[in-house]
Amino acid sequence: MSTFPRTVSGMRPTGNLHLGHYFGVLKNWVALQHTEQAYFFVADWHALTSDYADPSGVRRNIREMVKDWVGAGLDPEKCVIFRQSKVKEHAELCLLLSMITPVSWLERNPTYKEQQQQINTKDLGNAGFLCYPVLMASDILMYRPHGVPVGEDQLPHMELTREIARRFNHLYGSAFPEPAAMLTPAAKCPGLDGRKMSKSYNNGIFLCDGMDDIQAKVRGMFTDQSRLRKSDPGNPDVCNLFPYHLLLCSADEQAEIRKGCTSASLGCVDCKRIFLKNLAEFLPPLQERRAQLEAAPGAVDDILAHGNERARAFAAETMTMVREKMGL
Repeated sequence: MSTFPRTVSGMRPTGNLHLGHYFGVLKNWVALQHTEQAYFFVADWHALTSDYADPSGVRRNIREMVKDWVGAGLDPEKCVIFRQSKVKEHAELCLLLSMITPVSWLERNPTYKEQQQQINTKDLGNAGFLCYPVLMASDILMYRPHGVPVGEDQLPHMELTREIARRFNHLYGSAFPEPAAMLTPAAKCPGLDGRKMSKSYNNGIFLCDGMDDIQAKVRGMFTDQSRLRKSDPGNPDVCNLFPYHLLLCSADEQAEIRKGCTSASLGCVDCKRIFLKNLAEFLPPLQERRAQLEAAPGAVDDILAHGNERARAFAAETMTMVREKMGL
């Protein structure tokens, strides 16, 4: 593992993970653990930037998310799985980097502006939310990675991380590489109702869902809204279900489904049966790994304790270097 380049990524513990998390993030993480020194962290401090008023679910969500990670295929022997708040060096580096980060850089962050406008159920006027990108930069730069797996929506955060690294290096001498954005292949995973799949919308298929629950969800799933009868030709390119065929079906099967939909020889009910069949083959290995972890008392705690120790060891080296360069 030590001969591989380093990468790091994290995820906020906001609840059980769904298909969108798997195909959008976890599938790529599982692949990276074989080619990178991979550090994956539970971003519990980040969760508090928006959920500070009611943090009651954070601790449970941490454990459930680690179970989903291992179920998806992350191997604690091949990557470092740790909890952000158990590596206090992240907070120290965040404080030090905040000293050199102009407020204007944070205020121009498009994600900050968008969420201030779109999220009206929570007060996001706190300093922690404004400084979220500095903490994210600290999480990344702490492990001095060559690159970070992100989706396109995270590119502004990555550029800010690079700017902070560049500014630190200019002021104090070379310390941090400017990590590249390793764009995760796009995977469209719409929710059952056509919106983005999200726990807050109650429109997701979760990795821990049983097939009985999934069947009920899929029966009510939106498809092509303009196709009112089976005899009406459909359009897979606007169908809410077809993106999952692209993820779960072979190329030949995708072609057959497209042909059947557009010629009206295949109805939406038939299409949903194919989706359920493929889910019934895809999910059991993930759920079996999750169940094995749940059946072992203390296993999640052991994974995190081991990962926390490994992360702290690397973080201590980074902070020794940072303090020396800053004259502390």
